[in-house]
Amino acid sequence: MTQLEQLVGAGNYLGECPLWCERSGRVFWTDIEGRRLHSYAPAGGVARDWPMPERLACFALTADADVLLLGLASRLAFFNLGSGAVTPLHAVEAALPMTRINDGRCDRQGRFVFGTLDERPCREAIGGFYRLNHNLDLERLPLPPVAIANSICFSPDGAAMYFCDSMRPLIYRWDDYAGGDAARIGVFADLGAEPGGKPGAPDGATVDADGYLWSAQWGAARVVRYTPDGAVDRVMSLPVTQPSCVCLGGDDYSQLFVTTARESLTPAQLAAQPQAGALFHAFLAGVRGLPETRFGAQP
Repeated sequence: MTQLEQLVGAGNYLGECPLWCERSGRVFWTDIEGRRLHSYAPAGGVARDWPMPERLACFALTADADVLLLGLASRLAFFNLGSGAVTPLHAVEAALPMTRINDGRCDRQGRFVFGTLDERPCREAIGGFYRLNHNLDLERLPLPPVAIANSICFSPDGAAMYFCDSMRPLIYRWDDYAGGDAARIGVFADLGAEPGGKPGAPDGATVDADGYLWSAQWGAARVVRYTPDGAVDRVMSLPVTQPSCVCLGGDDYSQLFVTTARESLTPAQLAAQPQAGALFHAFLAGVRGLPETRFGAQP
């Protein structure tokens, strides 16, 4: 197994949602529980961070390089990197105070798709998947209720959507995402059926230019690349047990970035995993990612 190496010793409690911005040459990510947005420019080694008004779970690039679309715990908002101004858009699941926004990513059409999670220890499937459209209308997608929404990403042509509930060792593929037929949802990968002992939980994911899916697997200290038909193509190991999300970036999109977490680790586990919470990376031969689609509307 190829091992990823530490790029930034961020010490994040719950690092998540790495995104590569080709315009600024930076990778962005969030520490959800730390309520901070981070960025790092590999070319110059420059790191920056911004405090958030509440926990930031996910975000998207927009046509304006200085503006991000935020998926905060309770709401969607625009954020200006220069001024720090926050422009609220929509409250999300206001009738369910026990949920918060979790994973999210723009589809190939430039709409922001995200899901929620149940923060209670019972982790019941009471959350949902949503899409913020170009006209800034918010709609709930016809997907099953979810306890921990994750693995949201899209095929290169935008026709299919991948997603999961991290409480189950399954990644799903919605083959007719573009057409909206919810009957065309099936299991893409079953982590429980793979060799190698107890599986991790499927967490954040991305799709490369060849249609292969890269999956961060929480608790398993690994990132797995799946072929377009769901077979394991390669496994990359980490020296920490809780990888949380992945993206492909760098000048030619051949670099894999992986966020990790310190959440729930005991003092003994932290001593054994001093790099937990860091941003990891690896250079990949023969692999290219795709630019992140930017959200197609402005404040």
